[in-house]
Amino acid sequence: MAAQTQYEELARQLSAFGVVKRDLGRIMPAECSPGSAAVLTLLGRHGDMRMSNLSELLAVDMSVTSRHVAHLAERGWIDRSADPADKRSRILHLTPEGRAVLAELSRRSVALLAERLGDWSDDEIGQLIGLMTRLRASFGDCRTTPHRQPPPQPPPPPPFHQTTRTPA
Repeated sequence: MAAQTQYEELARQLSAFGVVKRDLGRIMPAECSPGSAAVLTLLGRHGDMRMSNLSELLAVDMSVTSRHVAHLAERGWIDRSADPADKRSRILHLTPEGRAVLAELSRRSVALLAERLGDWSDDEIGQLIGLMTRLRASFGDCRTTPHRQPPPQPPPPPPFHQTTRTPA
């Protein structure tokens, strides 16, 4: 098991990792927010799905998902069609324009990573991928696994006081 100081350093490094995410966000087209990019990526990876499934994968409230979907539909990047199994639900799928945007987002991300990590070896990149994959797996599905607090400790017993009785 790692020492406390190693966990503290890991916490600092993870906190500073935001700079990497911000740089990746800066290369996105102005009309494609990080949330929109996440929706496109999930639809590209998992295929057509209901909005409720997308909301679960995004780990956000349905109202947030709905705003992202409306934004993407306005741009013609996704389409919403009736679910044959339940006419009240909608199935989301990428349009050809959405696939083109997703391909461009991927191209930009890969180019930035290749530029910034160009001096890394293939083995180092592989190690990073493996360790990040393992880190994510260690945290599991944050949407369904509540943060585990240590079990509460019982209160300490009251101090023992020995009393002596004097005969009356």
